[in-house]
Amino acid sequence: MEQTVYKTIRGGQQSVWAYLKEVAAARNLIVSFALRDLRVQYAQTYLGIFWSLVQPLTGLIIFNFFFQRVIHLSLNVPYAVFAFTGIMGWFYFTALVGQAGTSLMANQQVIKKIQFPRLVLPLSKALVGLVEFSISLVLLLLMLLFFRIGLSSKIIFLPLVVIANILTGLSVGIWLSALTIRFRDLHHFIPYLIGFGIWLTPVFYPSTMVPVSYKWIYYLHPVANVIALYRWIFIGLPVDFGQVACSLTTAFIVLMAGLVFFVRNEKFVSDYV
Repeated sequence: MEQTVYKTIRGGQQSVWAYLKEVAAARNLIVSFALRDLRVQYAQTYLGIFWSLVQPLTGLIIFNFFFQRVIHLSLNVPYAVFAFTGIMGWFYFTALVGQAGTSLMANQQVIKKIQFPRLVLPLSKALVGLVEFSISLVLLLLMLLFFRIGLSSKIIFLPLVVIANILTGLSVGIWLSALTIRFRDLHHFIPYLIGFGIWLTPVFYPSTMVPVSYKWIYYLHPVANVIALYRWIFIGLPVDFGQVACSLTTAFIVLMAGLVFFVRNEKFVSDYV
């Protein structure tokens, strides 16, 4: 991997805006780290990157059996398509939380050797996850073709929903990346966070199953609303845009706070690696 050394001499506390300009200047390094991670992740495997389909397909098989054979969930659309739209968005989110959240810990040797904006590392995970998301998206399109579900003009909003998916993942991942390098126990907590979070998110069940008294949670649950947007685009399910705006605003505030925290603590990263 070609490396570009980014050396910055800073005086006093750097603003978030100035720091983001440095990150933008290092965008080629983001791509380089992402390509490196993809090569390492799928090196010496027979199926290569198509292993990224194993996890969502396994989840789909389990959920389909449980909710179709055990609970007998009734929907107006094929359950496989309904569940997969949720799985696709949820797994992209969890990939960002898990990989971005531990990106500084996983690259301690790189951090010691070269100077660059450390935010590059969690951002590179967004590209890695985007490749895997794209493969899942192709599978979803094939499922829509199989079930004879046509695409509507809403598909033009897909890039915006993907961006929202990325922002919600990074809003948590950036916080965790800055915290795990100092508090190593969080590294073990992340899988539990992800495993528990899926039960609070309508990935494999409709939000209508949630009791009315708990509906307020979804006004603060960005991932649930991102999934709702995917289902609105691909299978035409209704969505509460006021609720979506409220939840994504929450995610944006968390993301901005995470960036401020990351920038203020980046200078201490080398002390803990």
